[in-house]
Amino acid sequence: MLKHLHIQNYALISHLDIDFENGFSVLTGETGAGKSIILGALALVLGARADSKAITDGEDKCIIEAEFDDCIIRRELYANGKSRSFVDDSVVTLQELKVLANRLIDIHSQHANLLIENADFQLEVIDAIAQNEALQEKYSSQYDSYTAAVEALLKLQALAKKSQQDSDYIQYRYKLLDEAGLQNGELEELETEQYQLSHAEEIRSALETVVQAINGEQGSAVDALRSCRLDEAAADLQERIDNARIELQDIAEEAERKLNHIEMDPQRLQWVEERMDSLNGLLHKFNAENIGELIKTRDELAEQVNRLDSFDFDIAQAQKEVEIQKAALTKIAQDLTKSRKTVIPQICTTLIDGLKRLGVAHANVDIQLTPTPDFTPKGCDEVQIRFAANLNQSLRNVSEVASGGEISRLMLCVKALIASTKGLPTIIFDEIDTGVSGNIAGQMATIMKEMATHRQIIAITHLPQIAAIGEHHYKVYKTDTDKRTETHISRLTDDERIIEIASMLSGNNPSQEAVSNAKQLLCYH
Repeated sequence: MLKHLHIQNYALISHLDIDFENGFSVLTGETGAGKSIILGALALVLGARADSKAITDGEDKCIIEAEFDDCIIRRELYANGKSRSFVDDSVVTLQELKVLANRLIDIHSQHANLLIENADFQLEVIDAIAQNEALQEKYSSQYDSYTAAVEALLKLQALAKKSQQDSDYIQYRYKLLDEAGLQNGELEELETEQYQLSHAEEIRSALETVVQAINGEQGSAVDALRSCRLDEAAADLQERIDNARIELQDIAEEAERKLNHIEMDPQRLQWVEERMDSLNGLLHKFNAENIGELIKTRDELAEQVNRLDSFDFDIAQAQKEVEIQKAALTKIAQDLTKSRKTVIPQICTTLIDGLKRLGVAHANVDIQLTPTPDFTPKGCDEVQIRFAANLNQSLRNVSEVASGGEISRLMLCVKALIASTKGLPTIIFDEIDTGVSGNIAGQMATIMKEMATHRQIIAITHLPQIAAIGEHHYKVYKTDTDKRTETHISRLTDDERIIEIASMLSGNNPSQEAVSNAKQLLCYH
């Protein structure tokens, strides 16, 4: 339950502290006194969207703190638009705050009456009564698995279609590279061979000059070095001369071997140049830097070509997985539908009884559950609550036949039904009595008081019949100073409560008769 609320620098509230009690509390005050401000502050601490304009003029930040049985929630809003959220002084994200708040309190504002026309809300009501939370979580998990399998199949089918469209082009490119017989380093080898073949005459002439200079019959370098014999005083120099002679002989032999392998081969030269042109053309066509990149591209294309042949198998496997997931999801969806159908008669009966208590003597409620054409995140059911307020009136959609007062009464009955199963610690009704008065208002208050047997109920109301039934009474009011207007809240004493209810009956400065009527209302309850 909500035990204490602290508000600082929020709108017309500079400082406010108020304790709340268990059971049924009512909150009253003139229009414009600031009831909506207090409710807005409470909504903010529970995770509502922050607006820095709500900070009191001239202040840097506002603080709202709500103390519950098990935790303290605080929200700090700064003038720069930023905000921070805390649970027991530990920083939490806004989403974490909202999740926690949804388990602690439910604020039912006037616009929430429109939820009764919302199909998702209607389905949530049925699931709450059927206690389908675990089954719904199971369905949600399986729904994610099913949709993931469907997405995988669709992606594979799209890829197969695109690959099939590109098939001829892929195979053409692969064939070009495959038939090229690519080898790493081949282009460099061809460039060397091309140089040798195109410069064979020059290379041969140079090699012959080398051989002739070293081993020529006339004045060869080897003979000259062989004839050089120095005495022991120059032994080290003699050794170098001998080594030089040996090295020259080796060079001459190597040059002769190369001479024997150098040929004038125009046909080979033509082939080499054509092969180089072919490889360079492929490099340009495939935007590659070297043969290694061409080989990598060839292998990737080979995988794509092979993939074309495997798509049928992969798609068949993906379709099989979809069917497996679909069968599992169908089973859970059927269980959900069965569970929902089981509680519908109970819901209809309870709502009809509640509406009759609230003055809709000929109320009739029917809930239709029809299958959806496909799976949805909530199952395979479409729900529609149909309503009739008058005798022999045909059942139709709530929004088509119910007045504002009837919707308020129906929504209260729904809330009472949900509260009995959901176990929320605190429910706040913000003027749910719109469009009702007199004895009906008293019946609405009685229902809220019954709900308060097992939880904290706070009702913001303008009706004295409801205010009189509350176990605890709080009043919101404004005061004016030279500098500003302030909103306050206080818990009323018994005497103050008589005057407040009398004012609600007849206006400010109530007559003695109004005071007497107020006492009667309070004594009656």
